[in-house]
Amino acid sequence: MYQIGDKVVYPMHGASVIEAIAEREILGKKKLYYLMTIKNMQVMFPIGSKMRLRKIVDKNILEDVLNNFNHTEPDIITNPTHRYRNNLNKMKSGDIYEGAQVIRDLISMSRKKVLAAGDKMMLENARHVLTSELMLVQGLNQVQADDVLDTVINENEVVNNLS
Repeated sequence: MYQIGDKVVYPMHGASVIEAIAEREILGKKKLYYLMTIKNMQVMFPIGSKMRLRKIVDKNILEDVLNNFNHTEPDIITNPTHRYRNNLNKMKSGDIYEGAQVIRDLISMSRKKVLAAGDKMMLENARHVLTSELMLVQGLNQVQADDVLDTVINENEVVNNLS
């Protein structure tokens, strides 16, 4: 069980700090919830839910994710339905490496063609999840976290242009 003040990642939504633990009655059932703010929204996460919260990663793991961001080949799935399901499953896992893969793959695809609306939304969400964790791990604000991620993404473009 997490405590108030713990920094956690809520898969598909992003990283936040647990602000409170409260009992709420919803549809006649009382449950304990973690209360946190994500994207300027108050979020209640039921304790014991199947979708798991996880603690934010440490600086070493975050550095590994960023350093290896461009060192593997993108996994481009051409079928839009399969691509969406694959990316959704990666995001639902809450694994930071898989979230980074979603960003890498969709950025790579966007360099070849215009992304469909679903892919754009998936990319935007994956970026938010990663940058929100980057903010908490490194103590950055949103602009700084976006700049760090953009720098990492653009390193690949520079390498490809030199080849």
